[in-house]
Amino acid sequence: MSAIASQAVTYAIIALAVFMLGWGVLGMLEYATGAAPVMALQNPTFPPGTQFLHWVLITTFGAVFLIGYATRWPFTPFAVIVLFTMLATMCFIQTFDFMTNSYRFAAFAFECVLYLAIATYLLRSERMRSWFGQV
Repeated sequence: MSAIASQAVTYAIIALAVFMLGWGVLGMLEYATGAAPVMALQNPTFPPGTQFLHWVLITTFGAVFLIGYATRWPFTPFAVIVLFTMLATMCFIQTFDFMTNSYRFAAFAFECVLYLAIATYLLRSERMRSWFGQV
C-alpha cells in the first residue's frame, strides 16, 4: 500500500474512532437521562442491559483507539481487536435476537468486514507497526 493510501486509511480509522466516541457518549447520556441531546439514539427493541453494553463498547473503542494512537501504546491494535470481537458479538446478538429491519443482515456483514479490514490493517500495515513500535 502506498504511503498516501496508508495515511488516508489511518485518518479514516481516527475519524471512525472520533465518531464512535461521540456517538457512544451521546448514547450513554440518553440512556442515563432519557433525554436525547441531539437525536434519539436508543433502539427500543434492545433490552436495557443490551443497550447499556452497546454504548459502553462503542465508547470504549473510540477512547481506546484515540488514546492508544495519541500515546503510541504498543497494545492498541490488540486492544482494538478484542473490542471488535466484543462489538461483533454484540452486533450478532442484536441482529439475530432483537432487530427487525430488512437490512439488518447486510449491516451485520458490513460491520464484520469493516472490523476485519481495520484489524488486518492495524496488524499488517508497516505504518501502524512502526507507529505502535512493533517493527
